[in-house]
Amino acid sequence: MPHRTGTAATPMKPFSRSLQRDLDAAVDDGDGKHHSPDDGDGKQNSERGLRRPSRLFYLALLYTVFWAMVFYHHFSTSQQSGSAAVAAPTALQLKPSAFFSASRFFRRDPCAGRYVYMYDLPPRFNADLVRQCGRVPISSNVCKDVSHDGFGPPIPGGGVGGSLPERGAYNTDQFMLSIIFHARMRRYECLTADPAAADVVYIPFYAGLDAAMHLGNQDLAVRDALSRDLMDWLARRPEWRAMGGRDHLLVTGRGTWDFLRSPDDSTGWGNSLMTYDLAIRNATFLSTDASPRHGNDFAVPFPSHFHPSSDAEVTGWQDRMRRRDRAWLWCFAGWPRAQGIGMGPERAEIIEQCGNSSRCSMLGKLNHYEPMRLLGSAEFCMQPRGDGYTRKSTFDSILAGCIPVFFHPVSAYLQYTWHLPRDYRSYSVFIPHGDVVGLNVSIEEVLRKIPSERVAQMRERVIQLIPTVMYRHPAAQGVTFKDAFDVALDRVLHRVAKRRRAAAEGREYVDSVDGRDSWKYDLMLEDGQKKIGPHEFDQYVYINATKD
Repeated sequence: MPHRTGTAATPMKPFSRSLQRDLDAAVDDGDGKHHSPDDGDGKQNSERGLRRPSRLFYLALLYTVFWAMVFYHHFSTSQQSGSAAVAAPTALQLKPSAFFSASRFFRRDPCAGRYVYMYDLPPRFNADLVRQCGRVPISSNVCKDVSHDGFGPPIPGGGVGGSLPERGAYNTDQFMLSIIFHARMRRYECLTADPAAADVVYIPFYAGLDAAMHLGNQDLAVRDALSRDLMDWLARRPEWRAMGGRDHLLVTGRGTWDFLRSPDDSTGWGNSLMTYDLAIRNATFLSTDASPRHGNDFAVPFPSHFHPSSDAEVTGWQDRMRRRDRAWLWCFAGWPRAQGIGMGPERAEIIEQCGNSSRCSMLGKLNHYEPMRLLGSAEFCMQPRGDGYTRKSTFDSILAGCIPVFFHPVSAYLQYTWHLPRDYRSYSVFIPHGDVVGLNVSIEEVLRKIPSERVAQMRERVIQLIPTVMYRHPAAQGVTFKDAFDVALDRVLHRVAKRRRAAAEGREYVDSVDGRDSWKYDLMLEDGQKKIGPHEFDQYVYINATKD
């Protein structure tokens, strides 16, 4: 049989010149000679005939891998984000920005560890309560207070005597925090429609409004009805059962004391929202006045009157407070209380000393009837206890750039540990309640002894705190500061993360309580500190909290 010599096959018509060059290179050795797959003697040349992957092959491989990763990233994130008020989409909607934004592909998920799932509660737990605002049996017009997402009516022109900013000022009631928080959460950038992806589950129940409608009702079944209804509703939800409520958040909008009545107590104050069922105690509660005896409620600032929409509005107001002329050394924006309760003697002594001083002013003195104007005209603002241990005026005074003076550590230092500095001397003055009431210490003498340089430093620290203790407008965009909402939510996320880690290790995480009447250890720990010993406020909490 004749021996056939190797002849080059007729090449296929190339679909590109570059591809043809790559094919030619596959049979072209290093000395520039062209070889066929056969070496001429009828044997297959494995060394020269083996085609190596071309450059085009590698480019195509990289192209395929890149787009596969882009598709995977887009599909995985599109199912985790979105509004909790809208059901999860049944079909994926692809956006051009998902494919052509390299920064989106390579950057870390900005919502990692910050996702919140918000229940779409039946309206009886929130919207219906707003519509029934006229049922609240108090003298103020609650239906005005609930307007503008809980901010109340706008205050035009900066208020009386320019005591407030020209923009973003509202006549905000102290008990509207649950509505304000809900409005912010509806626009929170890290809401998710997937409860399994959430780091925290938010319960938008207007507990404060419900409590206000029934506080004086002698029928305990009526007083507790909606709270028990909520607990029954939650118990049926898979989101609640997943961690037994340990990842849930509820904002009461009032002091904790309005929700701590024992279910079997027929004479106590408030309702049993926080005591009705052991399971509800697993949730985290935010209130304006927390209890020293419980590990699941945490104090956040009362809403004041300024709700800015931009960084410029905040910095402009801060600069204005730095330039403010303050005619009075000290002032008190408040009224007397009955002598039979703890804050009565404290307030009576403050009012008496202020009335006898030429360097102090108060409501009703020299025609001062506008609280914010009064607070903005003094260096120091007295902050005795209010209806509870705390009072809204504390945050009004910070907004006015006025240095607060406290008479009990539970009025601020052991309450707002998330929002106020641990070094309380940097922004406030502490005069023990017993010194004023029992020893007749002169408030004015204490304040006069503080050097002017120190006063200036304290006032600057107060002014720096303004963004941290206010609640910005929910529609604000492009702001860089963290407000009271941001600070509180960050700490709740941190708390729930600790509880998740503990659950993964097969143990229960519980916030420590410092003795019977003292405070939560975890809120007083310094960074890296594992255990805290006796602290300077124990004497006031143990003695004054029970005897006043």
